[in-house]
Amino acid sequence: MTETPRNGEYDDWLDSIEDGEGYYVECDEGHGWLPPRRVCPDCGSRELHDEPLPDSGEIVTHTTITVATPQFEDDAPYVTAIADFGPVSITGLVRGVDPEDVSMADVVGIEVGERETTGERAVVFRPR
Repeated sequence: MTETPRNGEYDDWLDSIEDGEGYYVECDEGHGWLPPRRVCPDCGSRELHDEPLPDSGEIVTHTTITVATPQFEDDAPYVTAIADFGPVSITGLVRGVDPEDVSMADVVGIEVGERETTGERAVVFRPR
């Protein structure tokens, strides 16, 4: 398998999560976003600063993929979820729990894992 080229600020963000220093960007109005951002989409502010990502988030929606595309066939079945971590919503894979046991409002932590099929890094949620 060939090594995937780095994807700039996204890979820097994944590195920060791996280092236990995950962050999001926030404007002075309190709107939170994931990097890369130069301007707040809500208010147009260019004054963005890094804030620590909360240690845990809450699943707000999820879906279980049982029949995957060839790109992710070795990952199936897998759960993709959106979890709120403070003012930011993050999409990731839920691991460490049976797909049938994933529920809305589950509290999860965030880490970086790998896709089984491609070996690419991915955001992973694990139950807390």
